[in-house]
Amino acid sequence: MPASHSSSRHTPLLSSKHKSKTSTTLLAVLLGGTGAHRFYLYGRKDFWAWIYFCAFVLFILTLFVAQTSSSLALNLLSLFPIPVFAAWIEALVIGLTPDEKWDAKHNELSAQQSDSRWSVVILIVLTFACTFTTIVISMARMTDLFLTGGAYG
Repeated sequence: MPASHSSSRHTPLLSSKHKSKTSTTLLAVLLGGTGAHRFYLYGRKDFWAWIYFCAFVLFILTLFVAQTSSSLALNLLSLFPIPVFAAWIEALVIGLTPDEKWDAKHNELSAQQSDSRWSVVILIVLTFACTFTTIVISMARMTDLFLTGGAYG
């Protein structure tokens, strides 16, 4: 066996397809609760992508059940989209990762170099705005449920 083949056996299997940092950040912001950004980066075999997806399905089911139930616990659970919040945190981490570090991790065999510009900055600001707004709305609704039993909503 030639030396080039024996050395490639010991390196991890990496895709030569370029993984865009901007696309990954966008997927994490818009569809991150479903794990779309993880599926994009690592494929269908990624354990955490499936955890995101299952948690999102459970969150959607909780939304439907909470509408017909008067359980305070279910109503509170339906207010906090945990997989969405986790994806937004991951979007911030991805967006703030330097391009060189991103390429070293995800584009080692790619011929392209990442060159994220203002689009990633805009996505980071959008992520902060979405996260802050959602947390404030969730806390206001939680306070309404806790103090008034949902009389105002």
